[in-house]
Amino acid sequence: MVSTVPRKRIFYLNLLQIWLPIGAYVSILHRASGVLLGLSIPGLLWVWSVSLGSAEGFASVQAMLRGGPGLLLGCVLLWAFLHHLLAGLRHLGFDLGWGESRLAARRSAWLTLLLSVVILLGLTLS
Repeated sequence: MVSTVPRKRIFYLNLLQIWLPIGAYVSILHRASGVLLGLSIPGLLWVWSVSLGSAEGFASVQAMLRGGPGLLLGCVLLWAFLHHLLAGLRHLGFDLGWGESRLAARRSAWLTLLLSVVILLGLTLS
């Protein structure tokens, strides 16, 4: 017996073509930065342990963080920390009922992105 129920078509959702508001990107970056910070804890503890172990260990960690990949990794982790902190404060404000209008939420999202980059540049260039 042949079924008369039409088969469902496969629905392809291209996430790169969906327009999201800036607040969604800040929220996604908040989650991604939290994951990155959580995954970096063992490495940060190791670097901290080596740097506190001896003067030579401190010098080796200092040399590692001054050069290309170490400096880049340090900047990425610092940005992740700053963004996660500022976006967390933004979400806490939402929980308290502050800035829930569309315009205020959009402004706070842009402010979160801008402040995380400005503070990162201020800390790395000083």
